[in-house]
Amino acid sequence: MTLLRRNFEALGGDCELYAVDLAPEALAKGEAWVRQMHDRLTRFAPTSELSRFNASAGAWVDVSPLLESLLRESLRAHEISGGLVNAAVLPALLAAGYTRTFSEGPTAVTASVVPPSLPQVLEVRTGSARLRQDASIDLGGIAKGWLADRLAADLGPNSLVNLCGDLYARGGGESGDGWAVGMGGQTVLLLNMGAATSGTRRRAWGSELHHLIDPRTGRPATTDIAEASVIAQSGADAEILAKAALLLGAEKASIFLAAHDALGWWLSP
Repeated sequence: MTLLRRNFEALGGDCELYAVDLAPEALAKGEAWVRQMHDRLTRFAPTSELSRFNASAGAWVDVSPLLESLLRESLRAHEISGGLVNAAVLPALLAAGYTRTFSEGPTAVTASVVPPSLPQVLEVRTGSARLRQDASIDLGGIAKGWLADRLAADLGPNSLVNLCGDLYARGGGESGDGWAVGMGGQTVLLLNMGAATSGTRRRAWGSELHHLIDPRTGRPATTDIAEASVIAQSGADAEILAKAALLLGAEKASIFLAAHDALGWWLSP
């Protein structure tokens, strides 16, 4: 067996592609696809597909199958998490100073903005969607796990896609027993599973400000969990569950994760 690996930066962080017995060109195509997704879904470029959709708020507009699927996924994430994973959080992110990429640093913090419930401002039909006039969305909280699931399915039966810590492990890896992944300070073997870590340690600025917004307050989350790592049936589910668990805090997180069929989790104070 030959294990191939490809590392690159996209989607705001480090990405890794692994595959067993696959042509190197396939990983190169996988990287190109991730970069294309970045360009289409970033909110930091006014010409991206997402930015153009936000700019059209108030009107029904045609959307691509990709954006339609992700908009539906954002509604699913909102439902699963009880509103804790809310793509309508963008105005609150901007108010918290997250107006440009993390590498450029934060801008001035303004007043907190409590975001509306996503189903109140987003409607999706086949081939089209509409945002309420004063609404805008950010897909950064749900897209990476979803994209990892799809790329792993395309790469082949023995592959791992890690997009900035949100991943899907397909097949048994080089050993056949599973892909070795660090989770919660230990190494676990993942076989046809997704995993994600959400935390306040990364992308932090100021004494209390970071990029993870609590939609209940419109402010950067205050939680007794510094990092939540979750294993689930898919990368998309793992990303949703990890973010919700972090926002819920230690007392409620384990109950929530068990109720939503998480396969394993680690909560770090």
